[in-house]
Amino acid sequence: MTATDMPAPPADALLGELLLTPEGRRDPYPRYARLREDAPIHRSGLGFWVLSRYDDCQFVLRDPRFGKGDREDRRFAPPPEAAEAIAELRSRAPSMLMLDPPDHTRLRGLVAKAFTPRTVERLRPHIERLLDDLLADIDPDAGPCDIMQAVAFPLPVTVIGELLGVPPADRAAFQPLVRASTALLELTIESQQLIAAAAAGREMAEYFSGLLASRRERPGDDLLSDLLAVSEGGDTLTEAELISTAILLFGAGFETTTNLIGNGLLALLRHRDQLDRLRSDRDLLRTGVEELLRYDSPVQLDGRMAFEDVAIGDAKVAEGEFVVTLLGACNRDASHFPDPDRLDLARDDGPPLSFGSGIHYCLGAALARVEGQVVFDRLLDRFPRMELAAETVDYRTSLTLRGLVELPVALGR
Repeated sequence: MTATDMPAPPADALLGELLLTPEGRRDPYPRYARLREDAPIHRSGLGFWVLSRYDDCQFVLRDPRFGKGDREDRRFAPPPEAAEAIAELRSRAPSMLMLDPPDHTRLRGLVAKAFTPRTVERLRPHIERLLDDLLADIDPDAGPCDIMQAVAFPLPVTVIGELLGVPPADRAAFQPLVRASTALLELTIESQQLIAAAAAGREMAEYFSGLLASRRERPGDDLLSDLLAVSEGGDTLTEAELISTAILLFGAGFETTTNLIGNGLLALLRHRDQLDRLRSDRDLLRTGVEELLRYDSPVQLDGRMAFEDVAIGDAKVAEGEFVVTLLGACNRDASHFPDPDRLDLARDDGPPLSFGSGIHYCLGAALARVEGQVVFDRLLDRFPRMELAAETVDYRTSLTLRGLVELPVALGR
């Protein structure tokens, strides 16, 4: 009898709802709560471990005995029609997101200085000007505005596009390509998604190969030109590494922030007391953005492989086994965040795990925080009235990256 033939324990039934049902993905938090209560350290019938408590997740993300491991796909064996796509995906140089030291350390060190809190803070005035231009194009009298398309996508894609040197006319085309590629981060994936992800990756790789060639001839004041200078000066980056790094930085540079803005604004619109509180006290922007990240995280899970046998509580994780850390679940762990289902913009219980932890802590976390602070501040300044203009909203069909399809908001000056 195989693992898939065995009766599913209750915890696996909850996982099935999270991974496979629209209801589970739309509102995962009740299911997270049951997992934390009934099976906080659970070895699923699919062979991987699932953690849902803050301290356990933090331990795995920080402990060097866990890492990204090899590049073999640990999910179900793919159907034959996806074999070519999988071979193509495995042939590419992995991004730093999927690497362990020393390769991860080398790649991250080359770009980290562009995303330090101090460096990012210097961008704040420019980010404010970019946002003001976007908000000036919104006509409140024209009916509800989709904040996702008016603000949440164009602002971060403009910021990261400028940092990398991606021309303005080319940026919007990346949204569907990045969305197709992020299917690879899910725990379950269909053959057509694999094929689409491979095609999207191929298109992005071809684009950045051409852009890098252009920068070699005419360097600019941007991060791609800086990376080329380092590469050609010390042979530190291969062409494949340059391309994979460019794709990662550009896609991650807007995808997470887009979802932070959408999820965060939705939470505020559904908690009018907190929206009014922030409107009257902008000193809450710093803790408020952290709380919005905690309350409905843009990234809901991460994973690591055990490099040796490791004990997590009473559980024994064997070398080579895969561990899923449910970030969205541990951000609602009452042992770390008292009254976790309550939105409180003044909460200061330590950072959520929305940006991960350890050596793979999100490189763009400081940039996402500043962009979130600027967006919520400027929206409140410009629009004294904001109301959710829909009874229900639709989430994207993914669990790992949690975000809205659209967010219609009625605005008033």
